[in-house]
Amino acid sequence: MGFRHQRGVSLVGVLLIGAIGVCVLLMAFRSVPAVTEYMAIQRTVGVLAAEGDNGASVAELRQGFGRRSEVDDISSVTAADLEITKEGNQTVVEVHYERVVPMVANVSLLIDFHASSKAR
Repeated sequence: MGFRHQRGVSLVGVLLIGAIGVCVLLMAFRSVPAVTEYMAIQRTVGVLAAEGDNGASVAELRQGFGRRSEVDDISSVTAADLEITKEGNQTVVEVHYERVVPMVANVSLLIDFHASSKAR
């Protein structure tokens, strides 16, 4: 009777796959607050653009962002960081910012965000 070759993953393979999985989960869990804040900023930028279309001034839009940022706990962006322009009769509100998410020791993840009210 001949020997049959076993198929499957070795212990080293399981450990390597597990380590990669842990790293991916760590990155995902640590970046959730940054992504949640981005979604709040994106939502706020859309609301501000609608208010601008209804006749609100740039100063009123910046004040509105200040109020909403306190409610939505937005700390990465201030009202001064907003780029507010008019394209035809439409108000466009945009903001570019970076967020550094610490991972392990001196390793960090840098995420570059761009929130805009302009339809893409």
